Amino acid sequence: MLIKSRVVIGSAIALLALSACTQKEGDKSAAAAGADKGPVAATVNGTPISQKRLDQIMQQQALQQGMPDNAETRKMVIDNLAMQLLVSQEAATKGLDKTPEVADQIEMTRQNILAQAFVQDYIKNTKPTDEAIKAEYDKVAAQSGKQYEARHILVKTEDEAKDIIAKLKKDPKQFEALAKSKSMDPGSKDKGGDLGWFDPRGMVPEFGAAVAKLEKGKFTEEPVKSQFGYHVIMLEDSRPEPVPALEEVKPKIAQQLQQQSLKKLLDDMKAKAKIEITAPAAAAGAASASAASAPAALGEPAKK
Repeated sequence: MLIKSRVVIGSAIALLALSACTQKEGDKSAAAAGADKGPVAATVNGTPISQKRLDQIMQQQALQQGMPDNAETRKMVIDNLAMQLLVSQEAATKGLDKTPEVADQIEMTRQNILAQAFVQDYIKNTKPTDEAIKAEYDKVAAQSGKQYEARHILVKTEDEAKDIIAKLKKDPKQFEALAKSKSMDPGSKDKGGDLGWFDPRGMVPEFGAAVAKLEKGKFTEEPVKSQFGYHVIMLEDSRPEPVPALEEVKPKIAQQLQQQSLKKLLDDMKAKAKIEITAPAAAAGAASASAASAPAALGEPAKK
């Protein structure tokens, strides 16, 4: 395929992912504070629950849980929001919002929402030009490789493979019959060893390298060893990797360029910032030990 995810957008993806776990908290805070302007769905002790907030929650529930949007469901959601607001008001009356633990969580939620808003604003207002998209398309298209159509015979031993090669040297037209009678590959055996069209990069390295060296209509005159056994390969044909039209992949390229641009912006921000890590060394060591033990906890041996 032309468009492949070749850039790991660590910081950007981390920020974009915040909506999955913090947007609900942001919704709750906005509803409790009556931050949204416009029509009101309900009020609780004078504090409004906006119609906009209710509509947003209904859309989320419909997408995530398939919940129907009807009067009964909306009443249930309003009841839940009202109870949440009542309890939060009572918590504030008791001063719980001033306790260190709760204050930290509130501040974390505020930071998360602001970071998410920054990323969304950047993506909304920073669009790659048509020229930049075309340049990226041309660059990736130029890097596209070749596809091959081939047949193979897979056997267990090198001697078996050499015996097959000797027979093919006498009569190459035996290939399909030999594949059906000798090959251990269940996926291609009954098709005379036919693998169809494939990208050699998707094959085991030894196989891909051998195919790339063959001429059309020729077969490997030495057995090709891989983790599966010994292969005898015949190249049927080759062609350039198909490249989709620019318009077909333009949205994907634009998104990729946006992600690259966002990553650069975040990296630059981090490089210019004064970040001092003051966590105790013991805590860092404990974190490393915990990370090292994680594979074992998941049922996998920890690397040594």
